[in-house]
Amino acid sequence: EFNLLSLLASQAGQVVSRGELLRKVWGYEVEIETRTVDAHVYRLRKKIERDSEKPHYIHSVPGIGYRFVAE
Repeated sequence: EFNLLSLLASQAGQVVSRGELLRKVWGYEVEIETRTVDAHVYRLRKKIERDSEKPHYIHSVPGIGYRFVAE
């Protein structure tokens, strides 16, 4: 989860695709269909968001990936 948050924060404001997250955080060479990223983002939101159902920091970008919003 730390590596996931670190990568998202390092690209704050930019959309990071699920494929890029799989490669850079988990080391997958080939983009595969998996819920790994979504499951980890869900757990990370539970830890850092005030309301994980209405996230402030980690936004979903449907069909693409996630964007970290820093304030």
